[in-house]
Amino acid sequence: MSKTAHFFLNLLFIAGSFTAVFSQNQKIKASSVSHFSTDADEFSGYDSFGYSYQIKNNVFSKTKDKEVFEYKNVSLGKITKVDLQNPLKIVLFYEDFNSVVLLDNQLNKVTEINFSLNNTPIVVSAIGMSTQNQLWIFNALNQQISLFDYLKNEYKTVSTPLIETIKYYQTYFNTFYWIDKKNNWFSCDIFGKTTALGKVADFDAIEIINNHQYLFSKANLLYFKDITSTNSNAFSEIEILEKSFDKFYYKDQILSIFTAKEITNYKIVTP
Repeated sequence: MSKTAHFFLNLLFIAGSFTAVFSQNQKIKASSVSHFSTDADEFSGYDSFGYSYQIKNNVFSKTKDKEVFEYKNVSLGKITKVDLQNPLKIVLFYEDFNSVVLLDNQLNKVTEINFSLNNTPIVVSAIGMSTQNQLWIFNALNQQISLFDYLKNEYKTVSTPLIETIKYYQTYFNTFYWIDKKNNWFSCDIFGKTTALGKVADFDAIEIINNHQYLFSKANLLYFKDITSTNSNAFSEIEILEKSFDKFYYKDQILSIFTAKEITNYKIVTP
């Protein structure tokens, strides 16, 4: 190889390395918009009406200004997951008792379902609100994603059995997202169409925005990732004031950071 060719190859290598490093170090400015103290054990999120939801001593509550609504069910044990997609029909999942409770907007119980009593054997390990009076369900017995009509008590399987263990899942009305233990990311729609979306970064916690964007935390740093970026290694660090945090929550460009004593809400604009 000539000296000239070698020189240009070096230039290309340096330019490529610079691009990769730059793309990994892009910053997203987070502007604090509100901040308040809390003694909750877990922050569950906000709804579009401005109510916040939290859990304290296994009591689920909804607050806004001086309004407070509460729900507790000591017979079902610990609340495993809260789904706030429809604030008029909130889903509380009690995994230890294989049960789910649906609440109205004042946290009155509308429906309680014990899946162990169903005619079809169901052991729920993932659940979320879907469309048309249906719940997304991952049945641990057959390793399949299903839909359960809670008014008609009808159960139907929509996916083939999953090969790998689910590490994380998140549901929207029309989509069940999951990440397996190898960090592969998939989606399944209500008709059973399953799509491989790629591989996600190693994470401590993660929140899926849509089928190509997600937020994740690693070692108390928070990042935004778009898998459609031309640079597959590109991600953006989100600059927040907290040096450590227990949980983050994202909705409509508002990023909520939950610590043991306070919640800070930031406005962020993703690339």
